Amino acid sequence: MIATISSLIGGIGLFILGMMLTTDGLKAMAGEALRSALSRLTGSPWKALATGAGLTALVQSSSATTLATIGFVSAGLLSFSHAIGVIIGANLGTTSTGWIVALLGLKLSMGTILLPVIGIGALMKLLGRGKWTHLGMALAGFGVIFVGIDVMQTSMTGLADRVDFSAYSAAPLTGRLMLLIVGLVMSVLMQSSSAAIAVTITALATGTIGFDQAAAMVIGHNIGTTVTAILAAIGASTAAKRTALVHVLFNLGTGLMAFFLLPLFTALVAWMAELWANNEPALMLALFHTVIKCLGVAIFMPLSKQLEMLANRLLIEHRSALMQKLDPNLAEVPALALGAAQETLQHCAAVTLDISARRLNGQASSYDLKALTEVEEATSETGRLLARLPSLDSDSLDRLSSNLHLLDHINQINVDACHLGTGSDESPIAPLHEQAGHLADVLAETVVALKNSDSDALLKVQDRLQHQLELGADARPAILNAALHKEVTLDQSLQLLAVQRRLHRLLHHSARAIHYLNRLSHGPEKDTRLEADSPIVDQEAEDNSLQETLKGPADQE
Repeated sequence: MIATISSLIGGIGLFILGMMLTTDGLKAMAGEALRSALSRLTGSPWKALATGAGLTALVQSSSATTLATIGFVSAGLLSFSHAIGVIIGANLGTTSTGWIVALLGLKLSMGTILLPVIGIGALMKLLGRGKWTHLGMALAGFGVIFVGIDVMQTSMTGLADRVDFSAYSAAPLTGRLMLLIVGLVMSVLMQSSSAAIAVTITALATGTIGFDQAAAMVIGHNIGTTVTAILAAIGASTAAKRTALVHVLFNLGTGLMAFFLLPLFTALVAWMAELWANNEPALMLALFHTVIKCLGVAIFMPLSKQLEMLANRLLIEHRSALMQKLDPNLAEVPALALGAAQETLQHCAAVTLDISARRLNGQASSYDLKALTEVEEATSETGRLLARLPSLDSDSLDRLSSNLHLLDHINQINVDACHLGTGSDESPIAPLHEQAGHLADVLAETVVALKNSDSDALLKVQDRLQHQLELGADARPAILNAALHKEVTLDQSLQLLAVQRRLHRLLHHSARAIHYLNRLSHGPEKDTRLEADSPIVDQEAEDNSLQETLKGPADQE
């Protein structure tokens, strides 16, 4: 008995391990292609449904599809109403696991047949580069799934003679409830409804349990998978919680309906199996699972608008608009995390440059410091998200580097914007007055381009910022010359030099921020404007050293 249970646990572990390897390999291999494809194929609720079902059938994990969907909603690439279609489609796509097990895993010894595939996949993982190593991991995982099914089937054959489930008949309501709870606990412990369903189908095929009992357990598996979604949503963004809520409502509603109408559903499946001329229990259970999911789709898809309103009403967004695109779970899919970071930093740049432009024009507002604090919080959260990313390929590393540079320059702009409050009209030095005015105009133009996500306009703005950097070099000598000729006092000259340094830093960091945004949008191959970060001259140290020089002639007179 102990050996049988140990073998069963090992088979379940192999199945789950295979699913994890396949899912991780396909997610990593898809990368940006997955991001762009899902955003294109969800133009309507029914397209979103088909995309969610197809993607889940491919990666054999509704959790992976749900996570990707959360990322698209957070990044603003997918509306919440279309995300509902993807989530419902993902639940429909999980039925593919039952068909794979029933049609292939139990009819053929696929584990033995696919052993060479596991070996080839492992070699590709060890020796390959780039996407080949991810493909190798997916192939190895696919083979391990069927090895696990073979082990479970062998273990269940021995278990059928030693375990009696007849006491838990699915006919009475109490027995049906006990079997549902067993199925729910299995999904929670395995953290995978697909794995739990595979175990149940194997138990049914080997005679360990009957069809009615297996059907009640499948309902429990579907309800149990909501616990995983709830746990994943704890501490996540509001978008993630709303997506998890839709997942819970769909599975709970479908599961309760199937539970109370179980005799009707089992009779319907038996009738369909007779028409199909195939009464194999494993295939009938896979059909049962598909039928209840399809009925759930038929009920909930027309109610998607109502689901959206309910989720928005129950889960109100309390975070600032800048933080809404960030979700800690996005770190599992680097392409989504990098995209969300870029979107967030672009919005942060728009806010802080808009405040800088207005304060340069003497239009400071009492809300500026609150907005700048929100920018600081958003950049800090973005940094924490980027720090959680796993190992990346070369393209993703370049995007990560650009995001980190962009984050640093926005933080520097934020610091300088806090101290801006002197209008350019207060400066008696014409070059400084002109520089501040031109900088305010360019920053205002930059804000418009950022808000419109106009990549062509941002390229032009980068050229203008670089031109302003070159023209601004005349302001400092003019201030020093005015001080030497006593056109301004020593204290005035030092104040003007401090303002000029702040303008120079603001201009430099603005130009660099737009440079990295353009690099993220157009790629490094089109990046010909600026080379590596050039260090800012420590003008403050130079200006302090000039203080004695300026004092000397004045003291002598």
